Amino acid sequence: MIVARGPMSADARYRRIAADIRTRIEAGEWRVGEWLPSRNAMAAEYGVNPQTMRLAHALLRRTGILEGERRRGVYVAHPPAMRTLTDADADWPHSSETTDTRPRRADAELAGRLDVPAGTLLQHETVERLDPGGRSAMLVSSWWRGRRQPHDSYVIELGVAPLGEEQAAALGMLVDALAYRLVRTRLNRDGRPVETADLILPMDRWLVRLGGTTRHVSGGAQ
Repeated sequence: MIVARGPMSADARYRRIAADIRTRIEAGEWRVGEWLPSRNAMAAEYGVNPQTMRLAHALLRRTGILEGERRRGVYVAHPPAMRTLTDADADWPHSSETTDTRPRRADAELAGRLDVPAGTLLQHETVERLDPGGRSAMLVSSWWRGRRQPHDSYVIELGVAPLGEEQAAALGMLVDALAYRLVRTRLNRDGRPVETADLILPMDRWLVRLGGTTRHVSGGAQ
């Protein structure tokens, strides 16, 4: 169980608790289909308000770790079905949520990917793609310069990278857990980059079988 060390925001607290509950489930403390203790009992165990525990449970339900009913409590869900990605540029057939649209300055990596000077102001959006049950399936962060332009082709670099704090929170996973990272760069008819994106796919929810132009990048953050 986590132990609080100094002040912690309410947002950070329920996310830490959710991560700890996931760790305990993975360690076998509760099996698939087994009910967890009541919200009040777990709130007392973690030394938090029941509302904080409600938020932790809601996050774990949204990411497919827990299921449950409002009055009966929550239980360990069956693992989400594995999906297979065959086209990294296809439209997403289910719902999605845009979580961030703040412009960003191009760092050295983004500058190289878009063939622009470092420091160029880029448009940006991060979209959380949801499965048919409303659970997080993948994150897509895109960057482009000026107005969004149509593209004629794309290239993919496939690698593995540890999750950052925001990515882990959105996907209901632990910070530094490994996930597939697909770097997708869209090209115009002249072969020049017009947009680039990071597709982050949890390795326990996806198989990746891509055709076309794909370059494999060995493990670690790129």
